Amino acid sequence: MTRGKERGYRPVRDYALIGDAHTAALVAKDGSIDWCCWPRFDSPAVFCRLLDAARGGWSQICPADAYEVSRSYVGTTNVLAAEFKTGGGRVRLMDFMPVERLTESHRGEDIAPSYRILRLVEGLAGSVEMEVGFRPTFDYARADTVLEACEGGAVATAGREALALTCAARMRRDESGALAGRFKVKEGERVWFALNYFTDVDPQGVKPPRAESEDELKKTLGYWEEWWRACRYEGQYSEQVRRSALVLKLLTYEPTGALVAAPTSSLPEEVGGVRNWDYRYTWLRDSSLILYTLMLLGYHEEAEDFFGWLDSLGIPRQKRLQIMYALDGKSCLPERKLEHLEGYRGSRPVRVGNAAFDQKQLDVYGEVLDAVYLYHERARRDIPESWWDDIQFMAARTVEGWREPDSGIWEVRGRPRHFLYSKLMCWVALDRAVRLAGTSHTSADVSAWEKERETVRELILREGYNERVGAFTQYLGGEALDASALIIPQTGFLPPTDARVKSTVERVRQRLTSHGLVYRYLNEDGLPGGEGTFALCSFWLVDNLAAQGRVDEAKELFEKIVGYASDLGLLSEEIDPAGDELLGNYPQGFSHLALIRSALNVSRAEAEGAKEHPQTSAEQAEDVERSGQFKKTTEK
Repeated sequence: MTRGKERGYRPVRDYALIGDAHTAALVAKDGSIDWCCWPRFDSPAVFCRLLDAARGGWSQICPADAYEVSRSYVGTTNVLAAEFKTGGGRVRLMDFMPVERLTESHRGEDIAPSYRILRLVEGLAGSVEMEVGFRPTFDYARADTVLEACEGGAVATAGREALALTCAARMRRDESGALAGRFKVKEGERVWFALNYFTDVDPQGVKPPRAESEDELKKTLGYWEEWWRACRYEGQYSEQVRRSALVLKLLTYEPTGALVAAPTSSLPEEVGGVRNWDYRYTWLRDSSLILYTLMLLGYHEEAEDFFGWLDSLGIPRQKRLQIMYALDGKSCLPERKLEHLEGYRGSRPVRVGNAAFDQKQLDVYGEVLDAVYLYHERARRDIPESWWDDIQFMAARTVEGWREPDSGIWEVRGRPRHFLYSKLMCWVALDRAVRLAGTSHTSADVSAWEKERETVRELILREGYNERVGAFTQYLGGEALDASALIIPQTGFLPPTDARVKSTVERVRQRLTSHGLVYRYLNEDGLPGGEGTFALCSFWLVDNLAAQGRVDEAKELFEKIVGYASDLGLLSEEIDPAGDELLGNYPQGFSHLALIRSALNVSRAEAEGAKEHPQTSAEQAEDVERSGQFKKTTEK
């Protein structure tokens, strides 16, 4: 078993995701868990070899001899299965975080936290000698960790935290300081391992608990299979849609309904660069877009949970809505650099926390209200009065602040500008607020919302489109291109066949692409270094091609993008198409929600063709519904 610097870093696409909707872990192809934070997504990492090959903690099971490996998820679940083939035989390693169902409905917190990873080694043929290694490093490898072998496995402790490994092998300390052992598995044998996390305990009293858990495996498989059966999609690319939906569910923090943008921190946008950010928080933009996408597939309970969490923040009382929050709703997320970690492949700094939490980003009101509007239209349910208070607040803040500059969707850390995307989403916020008001919530403010909506529209059409460039630009009156302009037809602001929209699409293809994939922008943004193409933006281009009736081009680009995914269908935030490398935090909610929406849009376009009039996103969703790609009733 190779350890520390000898092993080095694995490509990002080598990692699989497992989780229990409270936290998550990344498991490499060689059976090593290299990233895991307990007790929740944004807790300090117990395993962080992902960010420092020598110093970071890990726990590994793999054959002792040379092997070939293939992986898949078990059916429609988040249970991972890796099959190792050696000269002596074949074994399967199954990894999962147990899921204990709490309620009959998926509404509310329906999964209990397990604080546990189970690993099952099954002998498939012959006899295979296996190695097991164990070296946790608490608090991002900053804590003084005591590691001891004991009867039934090993225990690591740091302060009042502990992690116990239950295993069949006798563990001994090796030259690297890790604990290691060996065991044999013959055909037909099943050997269980367990990692159990404990907090606020007496370290002296922690013993490895029982590992064998056929019942927990059965319950976990059953939960995920039942969750997927509620999905109504039957159209094209259903395999990719299924995996992406299961990823999005894993990004949900069950106790509150909040969602993380990604389960990792500081995976670089450029290897060796400084664009390394912590994504383990709830961006209102990302969360709203994720929920919007899940609702397209027929999942409404997750949206209800998130809106309930958002309502619990007491937005009107605070008179302020941040762009992001901690999973428990805390508003302060100070950014710190972990100087002792070298970063993934030397990409420094490693950051925890995120300084962008205090930025002004006007677009978030539009994304949230668009999701609320879709919920109202698709779930056929009345908006609760408490939500209406939030809707009025967001609409009022949009009226008050849309003329101000901001930091934009890409969170530019420099001088605020009048970004086109932000103005567009202000228009969306007011449009959806007006539609939600309807006749059931008559208010003197609605006429003001309507008036400001038209004023915003006129400004975008007058100053957002540059005739000389032939495109909607990054900011009003500017010349720089930005892929965020590709979402204009998705909002219903202009139809996809509008000459200005079509020209913008062509300029983006000409100037913002590499190997067909789309960069966010290429002008200076105040940070050194560069980044890869953006998966989200590349899928936006697919959406535009499909909406214009260019279905063959849309399908070709869609298949090219997903071709960069891991063997398990997972995508990071960005892609280096020339180097065939995934970049940025992984797996990324943005990328997987965009994949789902593009699959649905391609299916709709193939069934119905391009639209000559602007549609709201809810109307586009109805078109997808009518295209015959969905079951008529939701299975239970």
